[in-house]
Amino acid sequence: MPPILPDFSNSVKLKLYASAPHEILNLWSSLHLDLVQILCSSFLIIFIATVYFMSKPRTVYLVDYACYKPPVTCRVPFSTFMEHSRLILSNNPKSVEFQMRILERSGLGEETCLPPAIHYIPPKPTMEAARGEAELVIFSAMDSLFKKTGLKPKDIDILIVNCSLFSPTPSLSAMVINKYKLRSNIRSFNLSGMGCSAGLISIDLARDLLQVHPNSNAVVVSTEIITPNYYQGKERAMLLPNCLFRMGGAALLMSNRRSERRRAKYRLVHVVRTHKGADDKAYRCVFEEEDNEGKVGISLSKDLMAIAGEALKSNITTIGPLVLPASEQLLFLLTLIGRKIMNPKWKPYIPDFKQAFEHFCIHAGGRAVIDELQKNLQLSAEHCEASRMTLHRFGNTSSSSLWYELGYIEAKGRMRKGDRVWQIAFGSGFKCNSAVWKCNRSIKTAADEDGPWADCIERYPVHIPEVVKL
Repeated sequence: MPPILPDFSNSVKLKLYASAPHEILNLWSSLHLDLVQILCSSFLIIFIATVYFMSKPRTVYLVDYACYKPPVTCRVPFSTFMEHSRLILSNNPKSVEFQMRILERSGLGEETCLPPAIHYIPPKPTMEAARGEAELVIFSAMDSLFKKTGLKPKDIDILIVNCSLFSPTPSLSAMVINKYKLRSNIRSFNLSGMGCSAGLISIDLARDLLQVHPNSNAVVVSTEIITPNYYQGKERAMLLPNCLFRMGGAALLMSNRRSERRRAKYRLVHVVRTHKGADDKAYRCVFEEEDNEGKVGISLSKDLMAIAGEALKSNITTIGPLVLPASEQLLFLLTLIGRKIMNPKWKPYIPDFKQAFEHFCIHAGGRAVIDELQKNLQLSAEHCEASRMTLHRFGNTSSSSLWYELGYIEAKGRMRKGDRVWQIAFGSGFKCNSAVWKCNRSIKTAADEDGPWADCIERYPVHIPEVVKL
């Protein structure tokens, strides 16, 4: 008989049984390591994504806005203005003649408005009358905003009110809070003394606040109260504002809520601020002071336009790289290098901002301001139409004029989705501020039936002569 072979099956089973726990342990260890790696990788990805989205600026929308439309009872045609000037300044015919010359060349029309207190002879600029004007303008604009947006007072998280020359106690922002019974934890701000460009400063402040307060609504109110600031003296530099400034105000709803993205009119792209206050001439070119008789007024310097031009140059130097196409930036750079190296007498290249924007809202501070910007930026008559027509219909409404101009463009049916808007404003200090908006949706002309242009847009544009003989 052949020798009996050993029974290998038992030894194999023993080896299998012996190695099974070891294999399972190795498998568990590898799975454990893989799980740890997966968890660590997932945590790292989530952390990086969180940091990215937290550091990414929140999109800020302009949901809608409303402009105050003065009643016809406040209208001041040229004849009324000059008659009042003759009666108030009966002892100073030269000052009356000066105001008439300014008014003839101002670019204002016959429908601009002054507050009730100024219609008295002599005017009655009391504190009560000034508060009355503030309540009329601000509350009317706020009511229109609530109606257009469906916003409820309790939904306002941030409130910013800017008014340069009238700063009572309690503040105008407190007046709004009291009227509409806003929440006790509302973040409210009241800006004063910052001139006609304060509206864009308020926009900048609202943007910064909306970056740090998620899911919030901000209401911005821009106005200028005329009642306590109507000059009754005879200094020519101080009489000039009497001829240009008129009643006006605007209220805006800004938001960073994603739910507002679809219905919002505009998206805020850039805000650029330039301050020339370090220069003494710039600081004093718009200055509130007393005249020789102790009467307080706003003195406008003869250097105002030159200073405004310098401030504008600084502002567009900053905003240019943010908005201009590469071709325009290259031409500007090459010209700058050529002037530095080859010939300093080369004419500086002015970038074509018409390639960056479809619409321009230039502060309607006066005909000279609009003329100067049209010349410096090489704009067409159509680009400046909104500013000139706003000045003609409403006068210089200070910081709110930009919103009357935007309302004009909308009322004309010219605003389309994707259009870019450049708002430019000047203010005491001296400041030049810019804001860039992008249209979020095409805007229907019939949407704002109660707007300031609703009853007169068909008449515009109108021809504005160089001199209107009075």
